[in-house]
Amino acid sequence: MFDTVAMSRLTVAAPVDHMTEVLRACTNLGCVHLETYTNFEDGINIGSATSSEEANRTSALLAKVRAAVSAFKPINVDGPMSVSRVKELLDGTFGDELNKGLGLLDAQRDAEAEMAALDEQIKLLERLAPLNTDLELLTGSDKVEVYVAETGKASKAVGVFGSLMDKVEVATAPGIVAVACLPSESAEVQMAIGELGGKAVQIPNLSGSPSESLKGLLVKRREVEGVMYSASEDATRWARNNGRNILAVQEYLAKEDEINTAPTQLAVSGQAFALDAWVPSAKESEVRAALKPLASHIEIEVFEDDHHHHHDEDGQDDHHAEPTPPVALENGTVSRPFELLVGLVGRPAYGTFDPTFFLMMTFPMIYGLILGDFGYGFIIFLLGLWMGTLPLAADPVAKNGVTILKWMGVWCMIWGFLFAEGFGFVWDDTGQMGDASPLAGLYAWTYENIHFPAFVTETLRMDYTHIPFHRATSSIGEYVLLSVYLGVAHLMFGFILGFINVARAHGLLAAFFEKGSWMIILTAGTVHVYKFLTDDAVGVFSASPYSIATLVGVGCLIVGLAVYEKFGWAGGIIMGPIETFGLLANTLSYLRVMGVGVAGVKIAEVSISMGWDLMWSGSGVFSIVVGLVLFLFIQAFALALGLLSPSIHAARLHFVEWMGKFYDGSGRVFTPVGGRTLHTEGQS
Repeated sequence: MFDTVAMSRLTVAAPVDHMTEVLRACTNLGCVHLETYTNFEDGINIGSATSSEEANRTSALLAKVRAAVSAFKPINVDGPMSVSRVKELLDGTFGDELNKGLGLLDAQRDAEAEMAALDEQIKLLERLAPLNTDLELLTGSDKVEVYVAETGKASKAVGVFGSLMDKVEVATAPGIVAVACLPSESAEVQMAIGELGGKAVQIPNLSGSPSESLKGLLVKRREVEGVMYSASEDATRWARNNGRNILAVQEYLAKEDEINTAPTQLAVSGQAFALDAWVPSAKESEVRAALKPLASHIEIEVFEDDHHHHHDEDGQDDHHAEPTPPVALENGTVSRPFELLVGLVGRPAYGTFDPTFFLMMTFPMIYGLILGDFGYGFIIFLLGLWMGTLPLAADPVAKNGVTILKWMGVWCMIWGFLFAEGFGFVWDDTGQMGDASPLAGLYAWTYENIHFPAFVTETLRMDYTHIPFHRATSSIGEYVLLSVYLGVAHLMFGFILGFINVARAHGLLAAFFEKGSWMIILTAGTVHVYKFLTDDAVGVFSASPYSIATLVGVGCLIVGLAVYEKFGWAGGIIMGPIETFGLLANTLSYLRVMGVGVAGVKIAEVSISMGWDLMWSGSGVFSIVVGLVLFLFIQAFALALGLLSPSIHAARLHFVEWMGKFYDGSGRVFTPVGGRTLHTEGQS
């Protein structure tokens, strides 16, 4: 759960005529990640894609299916389909049904194109209609040239043309002017139209007056519009009835096509081929059993990293010049949706911590701590439930996002209950409703019977010890401290994970100087600041065990930067103190929890002061209606802002401040040959 999946190197050698069977076995296993052969030697080259009638048919059909999937965007809400059923479809009438669907799509697109052409002609005729002149006359002839232009100065045409009026025929209407002239006068006419700021109008290839032609085009447009809507409905119905089939067939054909193209990743000689791949170590026996009947040589060796060197930026081991294993994550059903958040910052490097479980614990918790309103949290949770019923939730990525949204709603309700906040109201007897609040009795009981432990509150200097916790009024000082303490604890946990990562890869000494130095600075620096704020005898620059320990930590950091991070001594001495102030900024960044949280509370309170109070002011129906509109509008705005802003800040605190202390997102994604199946039965 906390580590990436352990990988083993798989090497397979077999006769060339067994290549397809070996690749199919690897595909069926669903856990073999191929490495592309690049070490070219005499007599050994990469293989060629399978070229056969069946392979060509598969590739051609896959292209058509992918086109259908791209166009129709089908959704599978009925779950995976058996491979035998997919084969039945391919052996049956699937091809004809697919052609029917693509035909409906072509009909819809043709109708849309014709509609666009008609709309363009209609717009032209609407511009020309005010002239009330036959279209044949506006097209000109060999002996007469006609210029038609749109202009906002049509009323000034007579004055602009001046002496030309005796040589040309001019027709004007609001916004448009038409001029007929001999070819010898065309240059002067164009200059005059330019002076009017005219924009040329294209004359459609039609006959009769613009008004008559416009009527005919409008009739034709209604006919084409009917055809277009009919084709669209037929295409939508076809996609709904065949969506599961085309998704399952696409997945099956993609696997078959990958089997046909996979030889381009293998080392092939005249009589044999070699396959280099990665498999999860736990799958060793299963892989051996599947490949043993087909291969003459199988070797599976557990990957063991050399702990005394670094990897370069491409994930290549600069000591062995060998690629590191791809990274697969192994999380439980509950935490797996949060792999979506991990993926936003890249796959963790092999052998390091997988932060998915920790993100599940802290991301929605910090989000809820910022928004902290049980009313909004309940709506967010209901929103997640509703979105989970939509067809889009069948997509794994959307499903994970919906799950995360529900977690955010639950934590928002938990913190909202502790804060006694719901829809901007304070629900104990100190709030807007006073003793009339339906929860006043409950919060009176919690106030008297639930307290923070005295040792904790005294140590942390948090004077307010009751629930509810009024974060925006009487307890705002404690809310500030809570944000800072959260930052210190969260960052320390990140450094601990980083220490373990470095110790695994490069030993305890490197871990001490690279991460332990930060832990010393954070711990000693926090205690020194705490003493400064609570003890008048301690100054900012006072010599104390904690300030001295902080300086020792900075010295260790300089060594870590100079020796282990390869900055050199000059770089370490310069960057060490600068990076230390960066840690202070990281810690204070958690004050955004308090800042954004209080801002959200005040925005929600505006809906009460401007809308709710106006509704109950007793000033008449108008006040009730206006107050209700204001209340609902500001509440909706506060909810929308509550969905967006706390999410962004919670994500920043994790992705920048926290994960920056231990996370290396340079890992390669584990992509087994044939991919992961979603719509056909098999390994998912």
